[in-house]
Amino acid sequence: MRAIFVQIKCEMGHAYRVAREMADTIEELSEMHSTSGQYDLLGKFYLGSDQDIGLFVVERVQTVEGVKDTYTIQTFNAFTATRG
Repeated sequence: MRAIFVQIKCEMGHAYRVAREMADTIEELSEMHSTSGQYDLLGKFYLGSDQDIGLFVVERVQTVEGVKDTYTIQTFNAFTATRG
């Protein structure tokens, strides 16, 4: 599994509806956050190593009604604090 982050710009007044719809219908979604700035939402998605990132974003994220634009960030490593 690998994580990608997708910033999502929504039609005016639709960000919360878009977030709820994605949470209910996209099983790869781990977290969805409302954000300030150029984009309204930030989604964290976990994809299988064989899943095409571009195809996933185009077919599953960009097709949700109310989505105007997306910006995808592919990740490489996750770092956490060392405990103990």
